[in-house]
Amino acid sequence: MVDAALDIVAREGYEALTMRRVAAALETGPASRYAHVVNKDDLDELLIGRLCAEIDLPEPDPAAWREQITGVCVRMRDQHLRYPGISRAALAAAPTNEDTPRLAEGMLAILLAGGVAPQAAAWGIGALALYVNAYTLEFSLRGRSGGEWGVGRDELLSRFSNLPDAFPQTKRHAAELTAGTDHERFDFTVELVLGGLARR
Repeated sequence: MVDAALDIVAREGYEALTMRRVAAALETGPASRYAHVVNKDDLDELLIGRLCAEIDLPEPDPAAWREQITGVCVRMRDQHLRYPGISRAALAAAPTNEDTPRLAEGMLAILLAGGVAPQAAAWGIGALALYVNAYTLEFSLRGRSGGEWGVGRDELLSRFSNLPDAFPQTKRHAAELTAGTDHERFDFTVELVLGGLARR
């Protein structure tokens, strides 16, 4: 069931995923589709659990904690980008299985090994997970691929430069506001969070 659901999301996006679509993909009747899950929330939890289970977690290394946590975030990002819109399920998931908390446990262990205080580490993993979800959700909502803006950078630059004079900073720094290829913005933000955690 999870494989069929993920296949639908990979091909058509999370918005296309319904219990009825999964049942059709499995060639089962409406009643039998509920034999394994009660509702779409249950299915969402299974999907996110599967994605979390597929992420390898390194043994925490105090000397390499920033690289390790960045690597986990990148793997989370790439998992979510394979399944457009799946971040909606991740943002709403209230896990009852062990796969999702396993990922949080691993991230917490890495931050603690790096000397981050427990409260900062706890909030840090929440902030990082939220950012990964928001970042990948933006990709799916804008319909971007390969890091390109939905309307194109040239169009954005034109729009910013044509703003009224009440927006002097936006007009002056339009190039900076629209800069970034591939995942440069992602890398910047993760490093920004980790830099803040390191200082704490």
